[in-house]
Amino acid sequence: MIKFLIKGLVRDRSRSLFPLLTVAIGVFLTVVFYCWMQGIVGDMLQTTARFEAGHVKVMSRAYAREADQIPNDLALLGAGKLLDELRRDHPSLTWTSRIRFGGLLDVPDEKGETKAQAPVAGLAVDLLSHSSSEPGILNLAGGLVRGRLPRQRGEILVSDDLAGRLGLELGGTVTLIGSSMYGSLITANFTLAGTIRFGVQAIDRGMMVADLEDVRLALDMQDAAGEVLGFLHGGFYDDVQAGRLAGAFNALPRKADDPFSPVMETLRQQSGLGDMVDMMNTVVGALVAIFVLAMCVVLWNAGLMGNIRRYGEIGVRLAMGEAKGRVYRSMIAESLILGFIGSLIGTALGLVLAYVLQANGINFGSLFEKATLLMSTSMRARVTPVSFVIGFVPGLLATAAGASIAGLGLFKRQTSRLLKELEA
Repeated sequence: MIKFLIKGLVRDRSRSLFPLLTVAIGVFLTVVFYCWMQGIVGDMLQTTARFEAGHVKVMSRAYAREADQIPNDLALLGAGKLLDELRRDHPSLTWTSRIRFGGLLDVPDEKGETKAQAPVAGLAVDLLSHSSSEPGILNLAGGLVRGRLPRQRGEILVSDDLAGRLGLELGGTVTLIGSSMYGSLITANFTLAGTIRFGVQAIDRGMMVADLEDVRLALDMQDAAGEVLGFLHGGFYDDVQAGRLAGAFNALPRKADDPFSPVMETLRQQSGLGDMVDMMNTVVGALVAIFVLAMCVVLWNAGLMGNIRRYGEIGVRLAMGEAKGRVYRSMIAESLILGFIGSLIGTALGLVLAYVLQANGINFGSLFEKATLLMSTSMRARVTPVSFVIGFVPGLLATAAGASIAGLGLFKRQTSRLLKELEA
């Protein structure tokens, strides 16, 4: 029976071409949009994890409540011991200590007077240890524009945009003006080793990357760290694994009333990312539902027109004694065959475009000049295993629903009128 239906569809193009194109276009748009949204969400999560949140983050309880304000006066003490314990108890993650800080970057002239100043957001990471994973996590070598990576104490990297605005020269001295862990005013001199561009507008406007020990000395934070970040070895965030790890860590017996006791948060629990990701997933689901509804309406109309044109054929089949239910089921089977073939074509074309967008991306830098979100200026799609099957949901569902609705008119046919229709 299936072979018979396929032959009929192949020989009668007017019966199959329009529904096939409708399904293919709808599935194509569904696949491309899904991969595009996955790329945007994945890029936002990865960028936030690399520069700010990690896949999990350990902070003091007091620091966690005010994390957006970067309260280094509430930093973790004894960070070295805590880091060793995390590496011992959870070897499936890469652990690293960081300090985020802010201040003014002062550029002196030949006489030592201030030539230029600008606010700077600082990130202190382990740059000089041979076993450090930070240069790879932050992709420092790939983002280097001028100069080189720091090789000795007192050397820093500055975002290329900030260096251009301040007129900084490689090898020149800059002064960081800020506050220590205890609130006192500090000044610390650094040497510019290189400039860098991360491809994230919110960071590239004014970022300074320094070695962790240099910043500890400057901010009077010996053996302290604002945050200890953990990264899953797979490179991608796994909410189930991260949530299990955070739950086990937070369940350890500690003083509940101690504001400096450590607490672990997952990536989704920080900065409202969980709500944002859930909202984007809802948007994807809503769009797929809209595509299904639109294709159902189009295919319903196409089915009605097809049934009118096939009026005589259906009449002959009923006159020969074929049950209405059997005819109805064969019409739905035809639609499922068209839906499957159209879904294959649409999925294949959608994946081709998605792979192109994943490899090349589209630069939206001009739209993010004043953005504060940690998102790359070059947006890319991301092909996942779900991308290969997501199009079959609207493809098969829409064709089956359209044919089911259009075929309901079949049951209104009166067998007593068939002979008169056939004579005509």
